[in-house]
Amino acid sequence: MKNTVLLGALTVAGLAAGAAGAATLDDVKARGTLNCGVSTGLTGFSAPDANGVWQGFDVAVCRAVAAAVLGDPMAVNFVPTTGQTRFTALASGEIDILARNTTWTFSRDVDLKFEFTGVNYYDGQGFMVPKALGVSSAKELDGATVCIQTGTTTELNLADFFRVNNISYEPVPIETNAEAQQQYLASACDVYTTDASGLAATRASFEAPSDHIILPEIISKEPLGPLVRHGDSEWGDVVRWSFNALVAAEEYGVTSANIEELASSPGDNPEINRLLGTEGELGAMLGLDADFAKKAIMANGNYGEIFEKTIGEKTPIGLSRGLNAQWTEGGLMYSPPFR
Repeated sequence: MKNTVLLGALTVAGLAAGAAGAATLDDVKARGTLNCGVSTGLTGFSAPDANGVWQGFDVAVCRAVAAAVLGDPMAVNFVPTTGQTRFTALASGEIDILARNTTWTFSRDVDLKFEFTGVNYYDGQGFMVPKALGVSSAKELDGATVCIQTGTTTELNLADFFRVNNISYEPVPIETNAEAQQQYLASACDVYTTDASGLAATRASFEAPSDHIILPEIISKEPLGPLVRHGDSEWGDVVRWSFNALVAAEEYGVTSANIEELASSPGDNPEINRLLGTEGELGAMLGLDADFAKKAIMANGNYGEIFEKTIGEKTPIGLSRGLNAQWTEGGLMYSPPFR
């Protein structure tokens, strides 16, 4: 679920060049809402609930940025995008930030003229099959039909994997996760391949999740994260440090339960004090209030809290922290210092 590599690169790059000069921070403040691109619906990551309110792991990034900039985590206009439409939406200025399980790659950064502001989920591409298919390894999939989203890095990874292992497959092209789920459950394809996190999210929505297995092979690196347009570094800084605040908060033990106390009665840890705006001038450097990071954290909690309540082991998605654990716990989540 990661997407468009070179197709349409010139068009997207041209749009980006036209929109890059805009002062996005000023636009968002004047508009009073943040326009955030998300998926068309992926359980646990970004999907509307029964009341039509968008929820999820990626949604939390948008709400944190809205809280930091506008003081209101609900001041977000969510724009559903597909693998084919998301980059045009960002390049044209239709959205201010894309927070949609998008892989950070060279061509997207350099050729399509986007700026990734961090990695909120370290992932890799996997395969899901019905237990009844009777396979235990992706290397046993010779001749399989494979549901795969068009315009994605998944397509290239899949072709590479089957070529290296000298096996063949028949692609079944789909555009959205909902279409993939429908086709897969209707046996229009033997296999569904996308990010392993996306497979877990999709399987959790099935009536009989245990009838399907995710094979052990992870065939790629998929660093997923929010991105903005090139050419507006000030806005990139706002998004980057709003997200970093969530990661730093977990590392320093700042939670939704204790943040008010830590802010009202600053302690002896200067990093926490700077993070919460009770010391230093970090907010002013971004053109935001001193407590911008506090607002971002209060929107949904710190990174660990967000992970656990949206996609963690106690949710139907059931993902362990793995590479997404804090660096102090053997993972890759690491915020640069707030100083």
